[in-house]
Amino acid sequence: MIAVMIYRKRSYSYSTLALHRGLKSCSARSHCSMRSCVLVTALVSSLVGTALCFSSSTLPNQWRTTSLSSSSVSSVVKDDDVQLELTEKGLLKRDRYVATNRFAVRAGKEAKFEARWANRQSRLATLDGFRYFHLMRRVTLNDDDDGSSTYQPGEAKEEKMGNYVSFTIWERKSDFSAWRTGDAFKEAHGGTSIGAFMSTMINSALVLKGPPRPAFYDGLLMQSVPPTSIPETENGWRTNLVADGVTNLPAECFVACNQFFVPTENGPAFEKRWADRESKLAECEGFVAFGMMRRDGTAKGHGTSPMGMDEPTYMSTTIWSDRAAFESWKNGNAFRQSHGTNKDDDAAKEKKPAAAAPLWSKPPSPVFYEGTLVITKEEGP
Repeated sequence: MIAVMIYRKRSYSYSTLALHRGLKSCSARSHCSMRSCVLVTALVSSLVGTALCFSSSTLPNQWRTTSLSSSSVSSVVKDDDVQLELTEKGLLKRDRYVATNRFAVRAGKEAKFEARWANRQSRLATLDGFRYFHLMRRVTLNDDDDGSSTYQPGEAKEEKMGNYVSFTIWERKSDFSAWRTGDAFKEAHGGTSIGAFMSTMINSALVLKGPPRPAFYDGLLMQSVPPTSIPETENGWRTNLVADGVTNLPAECFVACNQFFVPTENGPAFEKRWADRESKLAECEGFVAFGMMRRDGTAKGHGTSPMGMDEPTYMSTTIWSDRAAFESWKNGNAFRQSHGTNKDDDAAKEKKPAAAAPLWSKPPSPVFYEGTLVITKEEGP
């Protein structure tokens, strides 16, 4: 999606006035200093740029004077599902398309951030190609025997991954592209008017430590089971949730990820190794879904490229009903068999060939999340 923003005098003056009024109101309510307001202004500008990573339709029409024609957009969306370039490189075709956005939430603002998501206007679940969504907060697994975990606010070196991540699974890449260029995206991100848009940006600046960092993935080797229960939605978004901005939303799933740093030349071999392994995840109690996520290097936009050398090129993502289900799998035979550590089968171990050389540039790095605001189709992700 290519868009050129031309600030007309009238629309620029209006947006500046809206920002000034918003900051003045904020200052009156929270007694923040002029320096804080200046910092917020800078962050708002950064957030405005980040919004362009999805679509120019994020911004009110007055701000968008030059963009691709509708026929060009349709062509781009249609081309998203052509995967010949992938297969010619020996890579697997994608089964799903996964869109994430990583947020560095300020300390003490977590409940307010979650409430903004819970109370937003969105018709996500009604859109063509939508499969699954959750908002996840990063946690550290405690060593205690009670299986507890602790929210991880994130350190400077980890902020690229975010302490919160929005996670959406689409049937096809073209479904995601149609959403980000349509009215549903604009409605969900406060783009219905300049006032609403600027209010959204100002509120984000007060809650976030920096602009969101989108990351998109090809979903490979997808597995899922139909959900045992489906959270209630109304007009495409969650309902009957108590989100007061004071108390965190309850955990509704547990997400275990493993980050892999695989050089481009090793991608085909890495994917084949995973495709050839035996998986019994679907037989495990509490299993929801699995996917090997391959970073989409073709995704364009502010905040999406270039991908840093310290970011994973692949990430295995397994969604469980809760932490207990994950622990049961990790301590069971299914885990030992898939990782070649089955202590009960010495004969098979003796026949097993020597382990293949690693295909990554540095060891995998696990990361864990609690998921909330789950929205899912009846067939699952």
